[in-house]
Amino acid sequence: MAPWYVAIILGIVEGLTEFLPISSTGHLIIAGNLLDFTGPKAETFEIVIQLGAILAVVVLYWDRFVGLLFPDKNRKFSGIYGLWLLFLTSLPASIVGLLAHGYIKEFLFSPFTVAVALAVGAALIFIVEGMNKRAVTHSLDEVTPKMAFGIGLFQCLALWPGFSRSASTIMGGMLLGAKRTVAAEYSFIAAVPIMFAATGYDFLKNYKLFESSDLVFLLIGFIVSFISAWLAIKGFIVLLGRLTLRPFAVYRVILAALILLFL
Repeated sequence: MAPWYVAIILGIVEGLTEFLPISSTGHLIIAGNLLDFTGPKAETFEIVIQLGAILAVVVLYWDRFVGLLFPDKNRKFSGIYGLWLLFLTSLPASIVGLLAHGYIKEFLFSPFTVAVALAVGAALIFIVEGMNKRAVTHSLDEVTPKMAFGIGLFQCLALWPGFSRSASTIMGGMLLGAKRTVAAEYSFIAAVPIMFAATGYDFLKNYKLFESSDLVFLLIGFIVSFISAWLAIKGFIVLLGRLTLRPFAVYRVILAALILLFL
């Protein structure tokens, strides 16, 4: 296995980028190449640290997830209705991802394709922010089935490594009338079922690649990813109350250019 500091670096990269509109997968591909940590074991390790990031969302929005199991009469986004919304959001990408999984793994996991996805995503962020659409959905409890499914369609863009699941769902939410912070919070919560299913599926297929001696390495990455994601989510929501997504688009353009120049 790689040195322990690789687990820390990749855990930080995953945690900080998973829920920001800059693509965690793209950053992990780049970081893995720079650290010379690639191959089946590295890909499965990335699954483990993604689970750490998912856990951060569950902890931060614990009351919302509890409400899905034990309906809150004061919150519309709870119980069967809330689960139905999340199902509608998860459905399109689940179907497309299942059908195109092999193609995506074979052709889209490279620094070049990531750079292109970063640039395309940045252009769309500028377009969406420039539309200045008036928000009509100001809380999670106002999300409708139509909006949930629409966000799910946008989430299909995230199957292109480097595009960013967060970027696709937040932009989708904004285009469909959600307030920026509401689109982000729904994006975080909606990430849990589809990411848990996808990462769980991949991990069950590949966990035998690891030996007992790798456990500490995996645990370090998981914990670091959890802490980093916790901080990133908290900070991102604060920033979105004051800024647009444009600074993240600028960052994506710069990163895409650096990738094309040096990798």
